[in-house]
Amino acid sequence: MYGTIARFRLKPGVKDEFVETMDSLGEAIIPGWVADYYYQMESDPDEFYLVAIFRDRETYQANADSLDQHERYLIFRSFLVADPEWHDGFIVSATGPKAK
Repeated sequence: MYGTIARFRLKPGVKDEFVETMDSLGEAIIPGWVADYYYQMESDPDEFYLVAIFRDRETYQANADSLDQHERYLIFRSFLVADPEWHDGFIVSATGPKAK
């Protein structure tokens, strides 16, 4: 599997709308997409992380290069105070009942 971890900050007062909007984007059919997880940090409620998981690097890259993903990114970005910090990479271990 392959994916990205993004660190970002939301604009003040948009968390509920952000969550609702991101949840609605989750209805998209994206080849190779496994899941997205959004985390709000307990130590700093303005700091968030996104973990996006894909079947492999090829489907991740195809999505990243697509016009549909660019449109989804623009919606995502409209909620942020600055560009996210991205960290792409291979998932080398996954545990849990639905991890594989």
